[in-house]
Amino acid sequence: MRKFSLALVAAMLLITSGVFANDSKIDSKKADPNKTISSQIAELLDDNPFVLTHDLTANIKFMLNDQKEIVVLSVDTEDEVLEGFLKSRLNYTKVESKDCKEGETYTVPVRITE
Repeated sequence: MRKFSLALVAAMLLITSGVFANDSKIDSKKADPNKTISSQIAELLDDNPFVLTHDLTANIKFMLNDQKEIVVLSVDTEDEVLEGFLKSRLNYTKVESKDCKEGETYTVPVRITE
């Protein structure tokens, strides 16, 4: 009887550890959609023509259309050149995201440094 109890406890520990191991995989699939989009935006803006004396910052408000393309709604910045650059580089650029919804508005902060 004692061996049976020990075997039952060991089996329960294995099952419990298996359940907790699976939970981390589920959470990784539910990644923040802004983070995946923001990393793709960073890649798109990586090669820029700016010669900087200070950091440039902006907040980009955008949505995705039915073809998963970025549609820039507004760029909140004081630098007009930066605004034009961001709009021309990002508008109607296709991105890959399974978690982002078509027509939903997203905001991503952008900082361009040396």
